[in-house]
Amino acid sequence: MSDIQRFDVGPRMSDMAVHNGVAYLAGQVASDASLDARGQTADVLAQVDALLARAGSDKSRILMAQIFLADIADFAAMNAAWDAWVAGGHAPPRATVEAKLAKPEWKVEIVVKAAV
Repeated sequence: MSDIQRFDVGPRMSDMAVHNGVAYLAGQVASDASLDARGQTADVLAQVDALLARAGSDKSRILMAQIFLADIADFAAMNAAWDAWVAGGHAPPRATVEAKLAKPEWKVEIVVKAAV
């Protein structure tokens, strides 16, 4: 049986768990909620990069991404940041949906699974 490694464990959740060579990231939201959708997406993707690096992985190894937008009208702005970030030739499977997020100032939340 393989061990589970957890990162930034809090009373309710961890930011990331690694098990059997896969990193599972919690939903990441912008650290600066005053940014527009493109800025929040770039902020979140930088957090994804940092977490994946801690697990010994990177964006070229993402297995699946789920993106939640508070307003689907922000789809183009989110995609602008995503397209500038995603590793060429390594675009992962992805789902994007409109969803009410936990805080009204959040415009985007991203969940990622990646190979380590």
